Amino acid sequence: MCELVVKLSNGKEIPITEEVLAVMYKYVRSIYTLEELARDLGLENWEEAYDFVKRFPAWVAWTPSSLFNYMKRRLCVGESQ
Repeated sequence: MCELVVKLSNGKEIPITEEVLAVMYKYVRSIYTLEELARDLGLENWEEAYDFVKRFPAWVAWTPSSLFNYMKRRLCVGESQ
């Protein structure tokens, strides 16, 4: 199965998993600081969290997880053909 990742400017890659989606949904829909985001994603500091937010696809943050999983499966199937 293919893995969708967000590549940060420092070279770190963060795979978009169910856990990362849950944290991002919480971030975009509530009062949630970059420090909290960094802690929950296991990033070094708020600056790395800011870099992650800048590079995270906006459409994913507002897409229901079931639709995202469907789109991910479709993208991965198209990649393997």
